[in-house]
Amino acid sequence: MAKIKSAFFCQQCGYETPKWTGKCPSCGSWNSLVEEVVQRDDKKKGDGHVWDEEGGNEKGRAHKLDDVVQVQEARLMAPDTELNRVLGGGVVPGSVILVAGDPGIGKSTLFLQCALQWKAITTLYVSGEESAQQIKMRAERVGIKNNNLYLLTATDTTTLFNEVKKVKPNLLIIDSIQTLESPYVESAAGSVSQVRECAAELQRFAKSSGIPVCIIGHITKDGSIAGPKVLEHMVDTVLQFEGDRHYAYRILRTLKNRFGSTAELGIYEMVQNGMRPVTNPSEILLSQHDEPLSGIAIAATMEASRPMMIEVQALVTQAVYGNPQRTVSGLDLRRLQLLLAVLEKRGGFHFGAKDVFVNIAGGLKIEDPSIELAVVCALLSSYEDKALPSNICLVGEVGLSGEIRAVNRIDQRIAEADKLGMDVIFIPKANAKGLDRKNLKIEVKTVNKVEDVYKMLF
Repeated sequence: MAKIKSAFFCQQCGYETPKWTGKCPSCGSWNSLVEEVVQRDDKKKGDGHVWDEEGGNEKGRAHKLDDVVQVQEARLMAPDTELNRVLGGGVVPGSVILVAGDPGIGKSTLFLQCALQWKAITTLYVSGEESAQQIKMRAERVGIKNNNLYLLTATDTTTLFNEVKKVKPNLLIIDSIQTLESPYVESAAGSVSQVRECAAELQRFAKSSGIPVCIIGHITKDGSIAGPKVLEHMVDTVLQFEGDRHYAYRILRTLKNRFGSTAELGIYEMVQNGMRPVTNPSEILLSQHDEPLSGIAIAATMEASRPMMIEVQALVTQAVYGNPQRTVSGLDLRRLQLLLAVLEKRGGFHFGAKDVFVNIAGGLKIEDPSIELAVVCALLSSYEDKALPSNICLVGEVGLSGEIRAVNRIDQRIAEADKLGMDVIFIPKANAKGLDRKNLKIEVKTVNKVEDVYKMLF
């Protein structure tokens, strides 16, 4: 009989120790060590859950770097344009993709829809949370038929890999990693040791077979991915599915990508028959008003290689309840306090006795400093109670002395504003050098200080 081993695992970082302690020695969290039964028996190899890789003897040998032949493998282009953008230009063969998000945000719907649309390849969809009838109901709601999509409702990795050998899919989708169980570990599904072992088996399978694996994961109440931190290190790409369930728009953000940029962004709209990719997010991020309203300014921002037009909303009111409030949504609060200090010191505006509220329309979280000029103009518009023209756009970073600093990729920002029908765009004076204005319909105005913008607009 195999010897059963018991160990304590940290539920936050996955640290393993033979004895219980109140504080985790690795991450410092308190009362996070939980006892789990672990069995490590090498005799279990050959049960079918270990993928036999071809050419394993060659991989165990050392090679000179010059002797390694680089083979350029073509990426698999998914039918979803936003997913291709977030992954850096398609799915890399043999890659492991982890997607996490809030419950009910649409993770399973997104990947089931992608599998249904991808009719050119064979896909195996493994679900440990729902029955085949429930998945069939969701597929009927999406309204797409695909004869190359196979369903498997199982939680054991042995059954999973046995079915993989029979079906021989080109894409494997796991929903979700917290429901899988490995015969190597005797603890409950979803525990730290089970998640780590199942992820390791899926990684070995993907690297040896060249079949990409998409893993759906859960998150904790504080928003981090459930399971050990090593789970994020083992996979190639980590995607975060964000959004409020009470709103229609969802954001697919890249947190880690070994084969592309880590700052890409994909936007979806939740409709009745699934997820609709939003190819032009600027149109949905700019709300249409019948009449001009004060406190609204339009900024041209960049999310990785994607230019977007966003609407910055500001409200400045007299503080009547003691200390003035500073409330922001989608922007860093400390950056807002810095901009208010610049306007107080350099412009003479008395924001110290005002309540200030700033919001980025559409629920986005913007870290690009080029929207600071738009934030300043929105604050001044609400302060003066004078509406800005709806056909102007602002780009620029505001320095501590009130100067407008240069930003990157100004050509793409101007082109996006021109495409959406803007008439005037304000850019930093330092970005005007070498700018080609021949093919532009939009009027480009250069500014050097916040005072220049205030004189032109107010």
